[in-house]
Amino acid sequence: MQKPQIKPRIPNFSSGPCAKRPGYDVSQLDLSSLGRSHRSALGKKILGACCAETARILGLPSNYRVAIVPASDTGAVEMTMWSMLGARGVDMLAWESFGSGWVTDVMKQLKLPNARKLEAGYGDIVDLSQVNFDNDVVFTWNGTTSGVRVPNGDWIPDDRKGLTICDATSAVFAMELPWEKLDVVTYSWQKVLGGEGAHGMLILGPRAVERLESYSPPWPMPKIFRMTSGGKLNESLFKGDTINTPSMLCAADYLDALQWCESVGGVKGTIARSQANLKVIEDFVAAHPWISFLAKDPETRSNTSVCLLLDLAEDKVKAMLKLLEAEGVAYDIGAYKDAPAGIRIWCGATVEKSDLEALMPWLAWGYAQVQ
Repeated sequence: MQKPQIKPRIPNFSSGPCAKRPGYDVSQLDLSSLGRSHRSALGKKILGACCAETARILGLPSNYRVAIVPASDTGAVEMTMWSMLGARGVDMLAWESFGSGWVTDVMKQLKLPNARKLEAGYGDIVDLSQVNFDNDVVFTWNGTTSGVRVPNGDWIPDDRKGLTICDATSAVFAMELPWEKLDVVTYSWQKVLGGEGAHGMLILGPRAVERLESYSPPWPMPKIFRMTSGGKLNESLFKGDTINTPSMLCAADYLDALQWCESVGGVKGTIARSQANLKVIEDFVAAHPWISFLAKDPETRSNTSVCLLLDLAEDKVKAMLKLLEAEGVAYDIGAYKDAPAGIRIWCGATVEKSDLEALMPWLAWGYAQVQ
């Protein structure tokens, strides 16, 4: 097969940290807060803006709160589970490695006796009709390592007794989320908006706040997990008063990403960009029998972390990935280490459709070379 002539302008298709927004220029960031305390009036203003602008652009209900927390999405999930679980039973749903990690934390670290696991293999999803909403429910909206997502929020009842705790790190800004059905939502800056790592975002609905103010877990609580004081929610946390020191450079970068989101039509615009990117790969897969989606059901197929299988042995897949990287056309597209051997292409909003269109012939060329 003849080598393609056109290369992606930006060959960054990593599933995290993800590609920066189109036209990104770090020199254009507002760096007035660098070298200043995050507790200064300026620092609090910028961090507060990160929370307030997130709520506004996402269209959160007025009684939902947003905070910046330590340790990326993982930190946001962990502080939620350690602070809120144990008040009632919990259903742990998993269909990929991060969901399985939350199962391990609840069953082997917190050792909750009333925890129930519903688990599916890579490419599949659990039977959502079997979820017991008298329990708390912990799940990933989109499986970053499996390319499997929940199709919608219809399976979550409005009259649930337990909390819904949703790790939505590769879904927020790329998929429609039914906020009233989600009591806790977590994500990180470095996914759909192409921000920087190490900072988590925690979104709490009123039912989650009620749990925090009415329940104290029996185990010791590390400082970075504490969201209450004297039995009441620490409201300042949701106005930019962070638990530990954040990076003000990363905060400026995140505000830049939020402004870009608005410039492309807000959340509707970023969702449309991601869906258009997925369509490029869907068309390619339909035309080439040697490549297929790990998620077989289109209803549960991710439009951000797109996982693909090839009819090649694992060593051939690795050889193809090295070849594409050496050609400078695709960086960091190998499947997650615990997932079946294959490729994973990020199709979030910061990736340009034209770059994916340029990449597709290179996939065919790379396949032909190693085959």
